Amino acid sequence: MEVGHNSAVIFLGTASRVCSVGFVTAASVLLSGCVSTVSGNAVRAQNAAPVDVAPLTEAKLDDVLLSIGELNGIMGSTQMKVTSELEQMTDHSGEVSDPDCLGSIYGAEEPVYAGSGWTAVRDQVVREPGEDNEHWVEQTAVLYPSAAKAQKFFDDSKASWQKCSGYSVSVVDADATYLWQIDNVMSADSLVTQMTAQEDAGGWACQHGLSVVSNVTVEAWACSYDVKDEAATIANEMVANAAKK
Repeated sequence: MEVGHNSAVIFLGTASRVCSVGFVTAASVLLSGCVSTVSGNAVRAQNAAPVDVAPLTEAKLDDVLLSIGELNGIMGSTQMKVTSELEQMTDHSGEVSDPDCLGSIYGAEEPVYAGSGWTAVRDQVVREPGEDNEHWVEQTAVLYPSAAKAQKFFDDSKASWQKCSGYSVSVVDADATYLWQIDNVMSADSLVTQMTAQEDAGGWACQHGLSVVSNVTVEAWACSYDVKDEAATIANEMVANAAKK
């Protein structure tokens, strides 16, 4: 069963943040040396929302999330269902080898958003039911008292993701320890994305996307065995939803 960053193969060792070269696929072994660069472009959809969006209220936050039908369409699935809906942050900082990279491994994390001034959150996880799900998605909309605070969280997160690019972080889940490879940050305008790959998991990987619109940030995770730009698409569509409200 694959569930985003909560399931992986056992990693034998006690490394914290492990330095690796480039983006290592799930079946690869770690390489020596380290390269931490920012490259590429995260391209917005042509129908991306304008920058002059009126501030949102908490009552409109649910409308920013995509429907299950839209998520299935983006991921190429027909069977995904909502498995979790939260109006609060979570905290997995005790499960990762390097808490400074928590924001590159998990979404909607209290330690990551702490001090940002956020006032409300809507978080939803969807996946296929059963033990052999092939897709996993998390979408998160977070409200702030001002556009400036939302922008600051976006900027701070981008810098944090960049510091963790090119590294590996181990994650403890129950009695197993798993290893995730963190790729470089792709950035364009108000959208950043980053790929992570689960080592020795047959190609299971995730794209993480973050964007900002008015006084809201949107965060998306899209995981599968053939993930490409699905998280970027989800984030762009969430921004478009926010612009309609």
